[in-house]
Amino acid sequence: MVEVIQVQQVAEDERGATHFFDTDRTGQFIIAYRKAGSASGRHYHKGTAVHKNPEQIIIMQGEATVNWLDVRSDNKGSIKVKAPVMVKIQPWAWHEVIADTDIIVFELNGLEDAKDDTFRLTQ
Repeated sequence: MVEVIQVQQVAEDERGATHFFDTDRTGQFIIAYRKAGSASGRHYHKGTAVHKNPEQIIIMQGEATVNWLDVRSDNKGSIKVKAPVMVKIQPWAWHEVIADTDIIVFELNGLEDAKDDTFRLTQ
């Protein structure tokens, strides 16, 4: 339900490191700055929005814990990630990203993509 892919490093020198990733997505993207201890997500997508099938985010800086639950089967998991990584979240996976440190997240979708394809679990 959740796949973590290392973002490839292509070079590093005294200025720092350079990484790259591939995507076929275009349009609006989101950059989110999250403080240590905060939670993001806590929802799932049914995959009706093209850029939410699967949802793709890149943790660009920091460390986080990604928790997920398949809302159709109750399979669940948790994984700790350290930047830079791409996280692919499949439809029907309720998910949350807990910032273990301050993090920067690059979402490969726009605000409109989630408008009609974001669902929360009911209590």
